[in-house]
Amino acid sequence: MALNIPPFMDATLQAGFMGALSNVLAQYIESLKVGEELEIDYIPVFRFVLFAVLTTPINFFFQSWLEATFPSRPAGPHPKKSDDKPKKEPKLSVRNTIIKLVLDQTVSATFNTLAFSMYTRGLQAAMHDAPRETSITGAIRFWNSPGSIKFDEVDWAGVWRVACDEFWGIYVDGLKVWPAVAVVNFTVVKDVQTRNLVGGMAGIAWGTYMSMLANA
Repeated sequence: MALNIPPFMDATLQAGFMGALSNVLAQYIESLKVGEELEIDYIPVFRFVLFAVLTTPINFFFQSWLEATFPSRPAGPHPKKSDDKPKKEPKLSVRNTIIKLVLDQTVSATFNTLAFSMYTRGLQAAMHDAPRETSITGAIRFWNSPGSIKFDEVDWAGVWRVACDEFWGIYVDGLKVWPAVAVVNFTVVKDVQTRNLVGGMAGIAWGTYMSMLANA
Protein backbone atom coordinates (compact mmCIF):
# COMPACT_ATOMS: atom_id res chain seq x y z
CA MET A 1 0.00 0.00 0.00
CA ALA A 2 1.36 3.41 -1.01
CA LEU A 3 2.20 5.81 1.77
CA ASN A 4 0.04 8.93 1.89
CA ILE A 5 2.72 11.50 2.72
CA PRO A 6 1.55 15.11 3.21
CA PRO A 7 2.96 17.42 0.51
CA PHE A 8 4.99 19.49 2.97
CA MET A 9 6.68 16.35 4.32
CA ASP A 10 7.45 15.18 0.78
CA ALA A 11 8.98 18.60 0.05
CA THR A 12 10.99 18.41 3.29
CA LEU A 13 12.41 14.99 2.44
CA GLN A 14 13.40 16.23 -1.02
CA ALA A 15 15.04 19.33 0.47
CA GLY A 16 16.95 17.22 3.00
CA PHE A 17 18.36 15.02 0.24
CA MET A 18 19.30 18.04 -1.89
CA GLY A 19 20.89 19.75 1.11
CA ALA A 20 23.08 16.70 1.68
CA LEU A 21 23.98 16.52 -2.01
CA SER A 22 24.91 20.19 -2.21
CA ASN A 23 27.20 19.93 0.82
CA VAL A 24 28.93 16.85 -0.61
CA LEU A 25 29.41 18.71 -3.91
CA ALA A 26 30.92 21.65 -2.02
CA GLN A 27 33.35 19.32 -0.26
CA TYR A 28 34.23 17.74 -3.60
CA ILE A 29 34.98 21.15 -5.14
CA GLU A 30 37.14 22.06 -2.13
CA SER A 31 39.05 18.77 -2.45
CA LEU A 32 39.75 19.53 -6.12
CA LYS A 33 41.08 22.97 -5.19
CA VAL A 34 43.66 21.52 -2.80
CA GLY A 35 44.39 18.46 -4.94
CA GLU A 36 43.27 15.92 -2.36
CA GLU A 37 41.04 12.86 -2.63
CA LEU A 38 37.51 13.47 -1.41
CA GLU A 39 36.76 12.21 2.08
CA ILE A 40 33.28 13.31 3.06
CA ASP A 41 32.97 14.96 6.46
CA TYR A 42 29.46 13.93 7.49
CA ILE A 43 29.05 16.38 10.36
CA PRO A 44 28.48 19.42 8.07
CA VAL A 45 26.39 17.20 5.76
CA PHE A 46 24.02 16.46 8.65
CA ARG A 47 24.07 20.15 9.57
CA PHE A 48 22.74 21.10 6.12
CA VAL A 49 20.14 18.32 6.18
CA LEU A 50 18.87 19.60 9.51
CA PHE A 51 18.64 23.16 8.20
CA ALA A 52 16.52 21.94 5.27
CA VAL A 53 14.27 19.96 7.61
CA LEU A 54 13.75 22.99 9.85
CA THR A 55 13.13 25.62 7.18
CA THR A 56 11.37 23.78 4.34
CA PRO A 57 7.97 23.46 6.10
CA ILE A 58 8.00 27.20 6.86
CA ASN A 59 8.78 28.03 3.23
CA PHE A 60 6.25 25.50 1.95
CA PHE A 61 3.39 26.98 3.97
CA PHE A 62 4.44 30.52 3.07
CA GLN A 63 4.40 29.64 -0.63
CA SER A 64 1.02 27.94 -0.17
CA TRP A 65 -0.32 31.11 1.44
CA LEU A 66 1.05 33.22 -1.41
CA GLU A 67 -0.66 31.04 -4.01
CA ALA A 68 -3.95 30.93 -2.10
CA THR A 69 -3.95 34.71 -1.55
CA PHE A 70 -2.56 35.77 -4.93
CA PRO A 71 -3.31 32.91 -7.36
CA SER A 72 -1.30 32.95 -10.57
CA ARG A 73 -4.40 32.07 -12.57
CA PRO A 74 -7.52 33.23 -10.69
CA ALA A 75 -10.67 31.34 -11.55
CA GLY A 76 -13.18 33.37 -13.53
CA PRO A 77 -16.92 33.69 -12.82
CA HIS A 78 -18.65 30.36 -12.25
CA PRO A 79 -20.19 29.33 -15.57
CA LYS A 80 -23.90 28.76 -15.90
CA LYS A 81 -25.11 25.15 -15.91
CA SER A 82 -26.48 25.63 -19.41
CA ASP A 83 -23.08 26.71 -20.69
CA ASP A 84 -21.63 23.58 -22.26
CA LYS A 85 -18.63 25.26 -23.86
CA PRO A 86 -15.25 23.73 -22.94
CA LYS A 87 -13.58 25.55 -20.08
CA LYS A 88 -10.55 27.65 -20.92
CA GLU A 89 -7.53 27.78 -18.67
CA PRO A 90 -7.67 30.97 -16.57
CA LYS A 91 -5.36 33.71 -17.74
CA LEU A 92 -2.16 34.51 -15.92
CA SER A 93 -2.62 37.36 -13.47
CA VAL A 94 0.34 39.68 -14.01
CA ARG A 95 -0.62 41.68 -10.92
CA ASN A 96 -0.69 38.64 -8.62
CA THR A 97 2.53 37.29 -10.10
CA ILE A 98 4.35 40.56 -9.44
CA ILE A 99 3.02 40.71 -5.87
CA LYS A 100 4.18 37.15 -5.20
CA LEU A 101 7.55 37.82 -6.75
CA VAL A 102 8.08 40.93 -4.60
CA LEU A 103 7.02 39.15 -1.38
CA ASP A 104 9.11 36.11 -2.25
CA GLN A 105 12.23 38.16 -2.92
CA THR A 106 11.82 40.38 0.15
CA VAL A 107 10.04 38.61 3.03
CA SER A 108 11.05 35.05 2.16
CA ALA A 109 14.57 35.92 0.99
CA THR A 110 15.26 37.99 4.11
CA PHE A 111 14.04 35.22 6.41
CA ASN A 112 16.02 32.49 4.64
CA THR A 113 19.23 34.53 4.46
CA LEU A 114 19.19 35.51 8.13
CA ALA A 115 18.03 32.04 9.20
CA PHE A 116 20.91 30.43 7.31
CA SER A 117 23.55 32.70 8.83
CA MET A 118 22.15 32.46 12.37
CA TYR A 119 21.81 28.69 12.14
CA THR A 120 25.19 28.05 10.51
CA ARG A 121 27.27 30.45 12.58
CA GLY A 122 25.43 29.48 15.76
CA LEU A 123 26.03 25.77 15.26
CA GLN A 124 29.65 26.34 14.27
CA ALA A 125 30.19 28.17 17.55
CA ALA A 126 28.30 25.51 19.51
CA MET A 127 30.31 22.74 17.81
CA HIS A 128 33.67 24.50 17.61
CA ASP A 129 35.53 21.37 18.76
CA ALA A 130 33.70 19.01 16.38
CA PRO A 131 36.05 16.45 14.82
CA ARG A 132 36.30 15.68 11.13
CA GLU A 133 34.12 12.58 10.87
CA THR A 134 34.30 10.55 7.65
CA SER A 135 32.04 7.79 8.97
CA ILE A 136 28.26 8.17 8.89
CA THR A 137 27.86 6.14 12.08
CA GLY A 138 30.59 8.19 13.75
CA ALA A 139 28.84 11.42 12.78
CA ILE A 140 25.54 10.10 14.15
CA ARG A 141 27.26 9.18 17.43
CA PHE A 142 28.77 12.66 17.65
CA TRP A 143 25.44 14.42 17.03
CA ASN A 144 23.74 12.24 19.63
CA SER A 145 26.47 12.41 22.27
CA PRO A 146 25.73 14.62 25.31
CA GLY A 147 27.64 17.89 25.29
CA SER A 148 28.58 17.75 21.61
CA ILE A 149 26.51 20.89 20.91
CA LYS A 150 27.16 23.62 23.48
CA PHE A 151 24.56 26.32 22.84
CA ASP A 152 25.30 27.86 26.25
CA GLU A 153 28.78 28.82 25.00
CA VAL A 154 27.48 30.67 21.94
CA ASP A 155 27.73 34.46 21.83
CA TRP A 156 24.38 35.01 20.12
CA ALA A 157 24.86 38.77 19.92
CA GLY A 158 28.08 38.12 18.01
CA VAL A 159 26.33 35.58 15.79
CA TRP A 160 23.65 38.15 14.99
CA ARG A 161 26.33 40.72 14.07
CA VAL A 162 27.95 38.22 11.70
CA ALA A 163 24.55 37.39 10.18
CA CYS A 164 23.90 41.09 9.56
CA ASP A 165 27.39 41.56 8.08
CA GLU A 166 26.84 38.63 5.71
CA PHE A 167 23.29 39.55 4.78
CA TRP A 168 23.71 41.91 1.84
CA GLY A 169 26.40 39.87 0.14
CA ILE A 170 24.29 36.70 0.25
CA TYR A 171 21.10 38.57 -0.62
CA VAL A 172 22.61 40.26 -3.69
CA ASP A 173 24.10 36.96 -4.87
CA GLY A 174 20.67 35.39 -4.44
CA LEU A 175 19.12 38.01 -6.69
CA LYS A 176 21.24 36.60 -9.52
CA VAL A 177 19.45 33.24 -9.17
CA TRP A 178 16.15 33.22 -7.33
CA PRO A 179 14.07 35.85 -9.17
CA ALA A 180 14.44 33.84 -12.40
CA VAL A 181 13.48 30.63 -10.59
CA ALA A 182 10.50 32.37 -8.98
CA VAL A 183 9.26 33.75 -12.32
CA VAL A 184 9.32 30.26 -13.85
CA ASN A 185 7.56 28.82 -10.82
CA PHE A 186 4.83 31.47 -10.66
CA THR A 187 4.11 31.53 -14.39
CA VAL A 188 4.64 27.95 -15.55
CA VAL A 189 4.44 25.57 -12.57
CA LYS A 190 0.93 25.27 -11.19
CA ASP A 191 1.23 23.60 -7.76
CA VAL A 192 3.33 24.46 -4.72
CA GLN A 193 4.73 20.95 -4.33
CA THR A 194 6.25 20.96 -7.83
CA ARG A 195 7.47 24.52 -7.28
CA ASN A 196 9.40 23.30 -4.25
CA LEU A 197 10.95 20.58 -6.40
CA VAL A 198 11.99 23.10 -9.09
CA GLY A 199 13.36 25.39 -6.41
CA GLY A 200 15.18 22.45 -4.85
CA MET A 201 16.87 21.59 -8.13
CA ALA A 202 18.15 25.15 -8.42
CA GLY A 203 18.92 24.97 -4.73
CA ILE A 204 21.53 22.25 -5.30
CA ALA A 205 23.77 24.79 -7.01
CA TRP A 206 22.84 27.48 -4.49
CA GLY A 207 23.35 25.09 -1.57
CA THR A 208 26.79 24.19 -2.89
CA TYR A 209 27.68 27.88 -2.90
CA MET A 210 26.26 28.33 0.61
CA SER A 211 28.13 25.28 1.88
CA MET A 212 31.39 26.75 0.60
CA LEU A 213 30.49 30.10 2.17
CA ALA A 214 29.73 28.42 5.50
CA ASN A 215 33.15 26.75 5.50
CA ALA A 216 34.97 29.95 4.53
